[in-house]
Amino acid sequence: MKKDKTHIHWYPGHIAKAERKLKEQLSLVDAVIEVIDARLPLSSSYENITRLLGQKPRLILLNKSDLTDKNELKKWVQILEEKNGVPVLLSDAKNSKDLNIIVKKAEELSEPRIQEIMKKGLLRRPARVMVVGMPNVGKSSIINKLTKSSKTKIGAKAGVTRQQQWVRINPKLDLLDTPGIIPMKQENQEAAKKLAFVNSVSENAYSNELIAKELVEILNEKYPEQLKEYYKLEDEVSVEAIAIKRNWIIQGGQADIERTSSYILRDFRDGKIGKFILD
Repeated sequence: MKKDKTHIHWYPGHIAKAERKLKEQLSLVDAVIEVIDARLPLSSSYENITRLLGQKPRLILLNKSDLTDKNELKKWVQILEEKNGVPVLLSDAKNSKDLNIIVKKAEELSEPRIQEIMKKGLLRRPARVMVVGMPNVGKSSIINKLTKSSKTKIGAKAGVTRQQQWVRINPKLDLLDTPGIIPMKQENQEAAKKLAFVNSVSENAYSNELIAKELVEILNEKYPEQLKEYYKLEDEVSVEAIAIKRNWIIQGGQADIERTSSYILRDFRDGKIGKFILD
């Protein structure tokens, strides 16, 4: 896919197929866990999630919460609960304190459908819960944390999970992991750029230089002091200023924008610059 310097776009042929498969599997599950990147509580949520899921009971999991501004995150939990009318919990891949709460809530949301099945004379079975979300929001990492093993394939690049797979969490709960689903078209370019910041879209869909510049602009606006402190700059931070500060210069005495852009994105994704919410 050709990189466009001014517009982020993708043509993911597997997305339409994944959506169809997800809808087919919905009849097999009692509830859904929607995993969202806590740094992008709006931009990383699937806009048409209710069209896909219908009235299926849902839990929103704000993952990677350890990379966020905690005070601001509390406000977002309330905003999302009021907007969606579903419970919202926090999680991150490193902390296991939230495990029991997530499992308990998943079982609780599944109970009404299990009761319906038992009223028909069938035996109680484990709750069946589907995990959905955009690529690289941490779905597989959450499941691995819940199972305390590595039964699902995970990776740092967007879209590593390609096939749906069941995982037994405990005798009362089975989870269904699914491939990450992104919109067929990305008409909201602001959201598209933010998804690129956190590596939720393929690297082939954007230019590192463009995205790093946009990221620095947003951080200059929302978190200027933290940005200056991390890169040890006194004036407003820019990609070029960071390159010069680190003496990353290419032939002709020009700032090495390509190298610097890659490092800025890596610094942000690893939480080194600071803990932020960009929506």
